[in-house]
Amino acid sequence: MGLVISQSIKNTLTTYLGFGIGAINVLFLFTNFISDTYFGLITFMLSTANIMMPLMAFGTNNTIIKFYSIFKTRQSQNSFLTLMLFLPLVVIIPVGFIGHVAFDTISTWLAQKNPIIKDYVWLIYFSAITFAYFEVFYAWSRVQFQSVLGNFMKEVFHRLCTTILLFALYFEFINVEELIYGIVGIYFLRMLIMAIYAFSLRQPIIKFKKFKSLVKVLKYTSLIIVAGSVANLILEIDKFMLGYYVDIEKVAYYGVAIYIASVIGVPLRSLHQIISPVTAKLLNERNKVELKSLYQKSSLNLFIISGFIFLLIILNINELYLLIPEKFSGGLLIVILIGVAKVGDNLLGNNNAILFNSDYYRMVLLLGVFLVIITVVLNMIFIPLFGINGSAMATFIAILIYNIAKILFVKYAFNMMPFTIATLKTLSLIVVCVVIFYFWEFQFHPIINIGLKSILVCVFYGYMVYAFKFSDDISLIINKLLKRS
Repeated sequence: MGLVISQSIKNTLTTYLGFGIGAINVLFLFTNFISDTYFGLITFMLSTANIMMPLMAFGTNNTIIKFYSIFKTRQSQNSFLTLMLFLPLVVIIPVGFIGHVAFDTISTWLAQKNPIIKDYVWLIYFSAITFAYFEVFYAWSRVQFQSVLGNFMKEVFHRLCTTILLFALYFEFINVEELIYGIVGIYFLRMLIMAIYAFSLRQPIIKFKKFKSLVKVLKYTSLIIVAGSVANLILEIDKFMLGYYVDIEKVAYYGVAIYIASVIGVPLRSLHQIISPVTAKLLNERNKVELKSLYQKSSLNLFIISGFIFLLIILNINELYLLIPEKFSGGLLIVILIGVAKVGDNLLGNNNAILFNSDYYRMVLLLGVFLVIITVVLNMIFIPLFGINGSAMATFIAILIYNIAKILFVKYAFNMMPFTIATLKTLSLIVVCVVIFYFWEFQFHPIINIGLKSILVCVFYGYMVYAFKFSDDISLIINKLLKRS
């Protein structure tokens, strides 16, 4: 776990820096500098582009991670990477042609509830392309075991640039339409920078030559589109469907609550950047002993960390809502439901990496399609009944079912479970902290209250984890920090 822990810590710090900047944007700048309608429009656009991204990438970002380590010669690697560079065009070009021909039909359908969407539909397509090729170039660098700069571009760069654009809007250097085009331009620039960095690590040598395992690679990349689409659909379909069923400004209210809860997913996002190629390597080497160890360690460490973040959010959520405009503060149930779902994602450890990089990915794809159908149906039922809270309920149920199914499948296929006795101890600690601290309020300014309660939770939670040795990896990190101090 040495390389994994080292780069994961760097990635986690970088990701939280990005989320901190993003929190300022979402909770304070967007909510005060632009109208709810345009905030909802931007949220809808980017969520829809994220839904399209796996299709536009044609699964090549996952394929690079899975197969790169099996090619041992420079010639075979060059041929493989050349295919990965050009394969997304197989989808991008036809989709663009269909979109051009049927633009009026598509845009009218998307804008039924909110006509403002119609003028920006083509930006969704363009954004999806930049998202897709960014992931391709990021995977290119990750297989060289260099994920830190890419993680910075993925988590920090676009949020920092968006902050600059929002202040430019506030000081009237640009208008809101230019802000929207500027945000899309940021993602395009991010893709270009990532390409330059990836190519500096491994210069592309264009080789259109058949290589061993070509059929296997093409079959995988074609099917893995579904897997990537499933993951993105479950995460983003709620905001897309809200844009179809409710007024666009309510998408903004929902987006704020979702962003707060999404902070809990940062440890998994950070770990995944480096652990996915490591998992693929262990699978290719059929090293089941190390794979099981990695599975259980990643699950436990992520559960401890994400559980702590969950506590900081849930225990301070009422004070946090006092700091933002009141109209955005009705998302407590959304934060709780999505927060629990995010902790569940972390509890699975490198489960996704095991499934997507193994020979069992076909069954996972079938399961994923079934769960997407459930997600869509639940949203169609719950949104008209409960509004934005209904969408959170649908997402929570879908993620819960999906995660349980993935745990059971890995148990069946590899005879491994991610849980240990320490998992139960961590769960008990989280419950105890909620019982002790949730109703403990200070009578000061909300920022001071958040700071005081966070310190108390941090000391209590950290002491319990360290004193009772929940995790050797986390204890080792704490020991290093104590020695430095």
